[in-house]
Amino acid sequence: MVPMMPIRYYSTNRSVPEVTFDAALLEGQASDRGLYLPDRFPSITPEELVSWTNLSYSEIAFNVLSPFTAGVFSEKHLKQLCEDAYDFDVPIEHVNGNHHIMRLDRGPTASFKDFAARMMARWMGSLLDGQPGELVILTATSGDTGSAVAHAYEGVDRIHVVVLFPIEEVSTRQRKQMTTIGSNVTTIGINGKFDDCQAMVKCAFSDPDLTAIRLTSANSINIGRLLPQSVYYCYAYVKLARAAEREPIVFSIPSGNFGNMMGAVIARKMGLPIRRIIIATNANDEVPEFLQTGDYRKVAPSRLCISNAMNVGHPSNLARLVDVYGGWLDEAGTLQRAPDLDRMREDIYAVSISDDQTRKTIKDVHDRFGILLEPHGAVGWAGMEQYFRDHQGAREHLTVCIETAHPAKFPDEVRSIVGLDPAPPPSIANLDERHEAYDQMSCDYAALRDWLLSRFV
Repeated sequence: MVPMMPIRYYSTNRSVPEVTFDAALLEGQASDRGLYLPDRFPSITPEELVSWTNLSYSEIAFNVLSPFTAGVFSEKHLKQLCEDAYDFDVPIEHVNGNHHIMRLDRGPTASFKDFAARMMARWMGSLLDGQPGELVILTATSGDTGSAVAHAYEGVDRIHVVVLFPIEEVSTRQRKQMTTIGSNVTTIGINGKFDDCQAMVKCAFSDPDLTAIRLTSANSINIGRLLPQSVYYCYAYVKLARAAEREPIVFSIPSGNFGNMMGAVIARKMGLPIRRIIIATNANDEVPEFLQTGDYRKVAPSRLCISNAMNVGHPSNLARLVDVYGGWLDEAGTLQRAPDLDRMREDIYAVSISDDQTRKTIKDVHDRFGILLEPHGAVGWAGMEQYFRDHQGAREHLTVCIETAHPAKFPDEVRSIVGLDPAPPPSIANLDERHEAYDQMSCDYAALRDWLLSRFV
């Protein structure tokens, strides 16, 4: 038997050569400003899914990730990295009927971003062991990415982390989780929107003046963010479904920059029997509008909502989604080639949820089931309920709603809606006692470029 060639990674703009996994990971964004995707998706067979039923999360992570990293990490090394990264619970909570919540908030920063950030830090740290020089991780955050990345890379030798965040649009606890670390982590508050932060980061990656700095990203523009996020969809399926019967499952995913959604798309492309992916956005409704009309228009400036980590008016990962369905969306948001919208609509249901609906959902779910959601998870639950109303019989389907952050990260909003303070997990219990320090900067890329040059050259 001829061995399979390792998976290679191509840019969605398709004007640069394909690269290996380690090159895609360390580069972050392709030099033509496209985003990397694998040249093929390895297959998960029904028999494999059945065999995974009693495996731990780290074991399932190894099975999902090993084909993507073949030729870069040995099986033994990858197993060790998975065991080290995933040492926390991943509870799946039954709510009613065939409906569940998967809580991705039990990691060290109480956010789903921990799943990818911890794996990426271990991958990058391992790769740097055999290479000279230092690496600067430049990333933008709308709320939770910054703290997850900062925590995951804290103290990692020869890696510096720089996080840009919209200073007026993150919660106090979200901010303090990343501004109280220090060490090799620097945070910069930007007087603008998340889209401004993201645009500044993307400019840096393609700036010839910064070639002396080895830059990469931990945003979901990096393929290393998406691959680990495909794992928890597989985990939920094998723990809940009648895998031997290939029982299909529905996932409802609160979505902002659409990295979480792309994790589900990758799992589906690998063969996970996903009946429908529900994309639930807040008032930043550019993607629901695109799926409905076929006309993509960025929301600029992005709309401020209580589900702040989803305040994204031009999601990076839409380029990947369009590519998977045969189209081409460039980095500026211009649809160069239309995707197969009919097929996209068969696989994906997209809906926009208002702040009023979000607050009502938090109260209703708490009153009916005694379950506490935070604003992002509530957007996902409300999106699921709207999907049920729009599709007869769908309420009977096996459905999992993704809860992306711990309610204690949004105490003021939760308190105003249900009248109680969510108990903080240990990772954020003593934030107010920690020393906080961060820089501030205007929405001026030249200022960021000059700062980077003064700091790392």
